[in-house]
Amino acid sequence: MIDPAYPLLVAMIVSLVLFQINQRKGSPVLAIINRWLRWLVFAFGAAYVCRDFQLIERPFWALVALFFLIWFLVETLYNWMAISALSLSPLPLFPRYTVNQNGDEWPTHPSLLKVRTWLRNQNFKQVQALRAEIGGDIFLRVSVYQDVEAKLRIQIMFLPQPGGVLATCYVVTSLTADGRRFVTDNLHIPFGGFYPEDWHLQRSPWRRSLPKLVAQHRARMQQQGGEPVPIPSEPLLDINTTQAELDRLNTELGFLVPHAEREEQGKITHEGRYRVWKEIWMLDYLGRSARYH
Repeated sequence: MIDPAYPLLVAMIVSLVLFQINQRKGSPVLAIINRWLRWLVFAFGAAYVCRDFQLIERPFWALVALFFLIWFLVETLYNWMAISALSLSPLPLFPRYTVNQNGDEWPTHPSLLKVRTWLRNQNFKQVQALRAEIGGDIFLRVSVYQDVEAKLRIQIMFLPQPGGVLATCYVVTSLTADGRRFVTDNLHIPFGGFYPEDWHLQRSPWRRSLPKLVAQHRARMQQQGGEPVPIPSEPLLDINTTQAELDRLNTELGFLVPHAEREEQGKITHEGRYRVWKEIWMLDYLGRSARYH
């Protein structure tokens, strides 16, 4: 019979290797796999130690379930504290963008250069490079492309991660003649708030390929009868306008605290914090949003 310590040791090594790889790649898919692996290693490992040293006289599977629950409770406490810290911090939930004139809008990583080549081959033209400060001289950078008719706009977002890694996400947007906004993205950032009724948003964090995401967006438009029209405003104005609209809407619907009370109470209401907590769990362990369709 194989000693359970060996599979646990292998799982720990695999987790460490995945962590090191993802330090360079910044892939949410690898992050999800590694989170599940860490959770299982903790539950089975702690149960094995308790049984091996005869610390707790309970069935092995009961101990696994116990430590599985303990991990959930500890991570819940950590996430809740992080959400509260964000709510009380000066970091903006809806940062305001400006034109990026520093010439650093596109990293030189080979995989990202392939994305830019694909955009050019598909006749997408860059229309603006933007950035928004999210605190401490850390900037969220966005490069915006659109097709010749300006009916499909793509935002390539470069999200700073711990260790200096950049995670790349895509937001594909189209407007219709009847005023609907179709958005297809692969963002893995928890939001938990509300979107306007005329938005048709679909989030696919597992889909990391831009060509497949664009194909998914176009298929959605056809299925839901969305006839695209040219997007009238430039990206900077459009993004800042939607940011302001999301702030207003979420304040009205009780996700955010009114502006006059935010310095004392924080930015996010208690209901809003619960929604963000739920969104974190859904994205971190299932790779999907709790509400979008």
